[in-house]
Amino acid sequence: MGTALVTGGCGFIGRHLTTLLVQRGYDVRVLDLQDWPGAPAGVDIRKGSILDRDTMASAVEGVQLVFHLAANPNLWAPDPRTFHQVNYEGTCRVLEAAAKAGVERIVYTSTESILKNINARNGEAAALIDESVELAIGDVWGAYCRSKYLAEREALAAAKTGLPVVIVNPTMPVGPGDGLITPPTRMLIGFLNGATPAYLDCEFNLVDARDAANGHLLAAERGRIGERYILGGENLALGHVLDLLREMTGLPIARTRVPYALAYVAGWISESLSRLTKRPPIAPLTGVMLARSSMAFDSRKARRELGWHTRPLRQSLQDAVLDLQSRGLLHRSLRPQLA
Repeated sequence: MGTALVTGGCGFIGRHLTTLLVQRGYDVRVLDLQDWPGAPAGVDIRKGSILDRDTMASAVEGVQLVFHLAANPNLWAPDPRTFHQVNYEGTCRVLEAAAKAGVERIVYTSTESILKNINARNGEAAALIDESVELAIGDVWGAYCRSKYLAEREALAAAKTGLPVVIVNPTMPVGPGDGLITPPTRMLIGFLNGATPAYLDCEFNLVDARDAANGHLLAAERGRIGERYILGGENLALGHVLDLLREMTGLPIARTRVPYALAYVAGWISESLSRLTKRPPIAPLTGVMLARSSMAFDSRKARRELGWHTRPLRQSLQDAVLDLQSRGLLHRSLRPQLA
């Protein structure tokens, strides 16, 4: 099957992708700043930065497939410049190294958030978002989104010059195995532990990280060069997600809904405090801004062209809850039938 490099392979989707590649018979090499105790047997784990040209040149040597997932996935950082360095400049380094090595296919992991136009009028914001969206950098919000926007533009430009790049845009990943606690999992933990007593109701899209990993592999095998594929599961309101969590866990989970204006003020105060404490804010402003209007996505292109499918959201949430409990991250007792 050849050799596949997974940058960020110790991350949430990265671990599931690495495991899937091993199961499919690939020799897998992982480049990450983190370690992965218990990684599948035979996986070549290399600790290093995508920003280092020598490290990247060594990582892509003898590789046929490159899956570039390495990024800072958070919505806030003590120094916002790190988003540009890791997410944009890092992507440039990966593309440069892959081009020199002559790899057969590159799958770049973008994000759904750069397809959301924060300047859209109400009618436009209510429509399902698909791959045809073309935005300017002024239409996206925050250092994270703008760094990913620029990185995707670089990947698209590389494809136009002949580099075999396919782009995937996963939506918010949930499910088991989030060792780094990405923003969606952090949100679930906050609600399940009762640390988040209220919520801003908004419409978004959740996808199982295992299904997103499979979408990456299918994009490598069947995706068209220079094309985007949104990897999304179910579009639903946060209030509905909380209803599902209450039903399956038996826990008293936030029922108070806050208006957008109050959430914005809370986000502003939260980030102001975080600049002093250097600890992540409870409500990052980027998240609040993205939640101002619908983030519902159309994944029919991935289903049609890649043959991709997803499991029910209820199963993903249940598996996520049980995983968090097994890792000691939940502080309240669950419904016995679930546990």
